[in-house]
Amino acid sequence: MIVDDSVVIRRLVTHALEQAPEIEVVGAASNGKLGLERIPQWNPDLITLDIEMPEMDGIAMLRTLQAQYPRILVVMFSTLTERGAAGTLEALASGADDYVTKISGAGSLEQSMAQLGRELIPKILQFFQPRVASASFAPIKKSSRNSIAVPRVLTIGVSTGGPSALAELLPEIPATFPLPILVVQHMPAMFTRSLAERLNANCPLRVLEAKAGMAVVAGMVLIAPGDFHMRVAGKIGNVQITLDREPPVNSCRPSVDVLWQSLADVYGGAVLAVILTGMGQDGANGAAGLSARGACIFAQDEASSVVWGMPGAVVRAGLADRVAALADLPGEITSAVRATAGTAA
Repeated sequence: MIVDDSVVIRRLVTHALEQAPEIEVVGAASNGKLGLERIPQWNPDLITLDIEMPEMDGIAMLRTLQAQYPRILVVMFSTLTERGAAGTLEALASGADDYVTKISGAGSLEQSMAQLGRELIPKILQFFQPRVASASFAPIKKSSRNSIAVPRVLTIGVSTGGPSALAELLPEIPATFPLPILVVQHMPAMFTRSLAERLNANCPLRVLEAKAGMAVVAGMVLIAPGDFHMRVAGKIGNVQITLDREPPVNSCRPSVDVLWQSLADVYGGAVLAVILTGMGQDGANGAAGLSARGACIFAQDEASSVVWGMPGAVVRAGLADRVAALADLPGEITSAVRATAGTAA
């Protein structure tokens, strides 16, 4: 079901989704109040939901959905503005499953429809892939490894479900954590700045959107800015952030693979890499490169992931040293850092 106060958007989304034979649009509503009234009639599996609407906005409808219809999946429609970014993050924190940004620019109707379909259809279908029993994958300890390097940096890659996952994980990392933390979250520009600000308000460590030339030091969480690849350069003890707009990798910019490949070049195996919930397989190639250098790889398990694409790709490739529920990962991370530091001492 499509809930949006713009008749143009409702028609555009309907026509875009008609490209996918697996998807049926059962109805539309012009505000949250009407949308709630029509749920018993149409019984949707998923709702695309605008944020700003008259009478009842998207956030209010979302909260009611969470209370009354928790099984219904929600993909938010967001504008590429600071206000849109803030609203989207609030929606994700309130239980929305994913989001898409509204089409901007002066293209033809056909171009707009094709662009929307390319973004929205995969985000809908990702929730309806058959689940596999991930229990058979966990816990994994790579038998081919002689030793694990002492980590000098923690890095996290995440996509769908990431803002909520980061909001659960990062506040549990103590202020005394001895490593810098570098994060790639698949999000557009402006969204990553709002995400950093939101996380910074609730984390013991300082959380910032990364800027070129920033030093990579303990006590800092740096989030790759939207629309930029983030890399590291220098030598251990004097590492800085670099940013570029080279072509997307895995259809992503920022890309987890790009950061993790640069970490392997600078830190070798002295990396603790964590792959969290997300669509696709960004991070799998980077994890392979890090693992070959002796780095330790953790993956979120399927049961606690919104979408088990990215962590699943790492696990199926046999690259994960640990597979754990999101709630257990802060403890796994801090324990691993303490254990390896103690071994080094």
